[in-house]
Formats: sequence, structure tokens, C-alpha cells
Amino acid sequence: MKDYNRIVIWLDYFNSALTRKEGRRLPLNKSIKNPTDELLSKAAKRLNLTFEYKDATYPKRSLVKSGYISIKKKKIKSKTVSELASTMSLIKSKDKNRNN
Repeated sequence: MKDYNRIVIWLDYFNSALTRKEGRRLPLNKSIKNPTDELLSKAAKRLNLTFEYKDATYPKRSLVKSGYISIKKKKIKSKTVSELASTMSLIKSKDKNRNN
């Protein structure tokens, strides 16, 4: 049953490998290539969001495993998706620098 007090943010919203028709919501310059559920969770924690992560398939790509986080509506701002994208790219670049 749908919970009307929560907002769902899919992992596919941030994937630069997808087109807008396939589900990407952000422009390519803010998107990340193949984001992971771990990366999305870390970014949400950094922004102090109370969230629940769920493994699921994105409706437009039902054959591909994906996932989403759900956040209470009272905790979310209009720029939350953009802030999550910025934080995810920051975390990914730091992890990349550590591995080199």
C-alpha cells in the first residue's frame, strides 16, 4: 500500500548511462555513471536524511535490479535530489582518489 507521507527517490534518477526516457531525472553533468545503493545510502546519511533503502526494480526497466530510498515528506526540500547527486559525486571522487 502506498505511503503518502513519504517521497521515493530511485537509484536510476542519478544514472548517467540512462536516457531521460529510461528514467534519469538529472542533467548529465550532475549524473553519475552506474551509481550503487551503498553510494546513495552514504549520501543520504551525509545529508542527515532519515531514510529506508529498498531493493526493487524501477518500473521503466523491470528487468534490471535497482533500488530506492524513501524519505518522509517533512524532511525533504525541493533541492534534495540535486544535493544527493552532488554528495554522491563527491563521495565517489574521494573513493576514487583513495584507490589510486
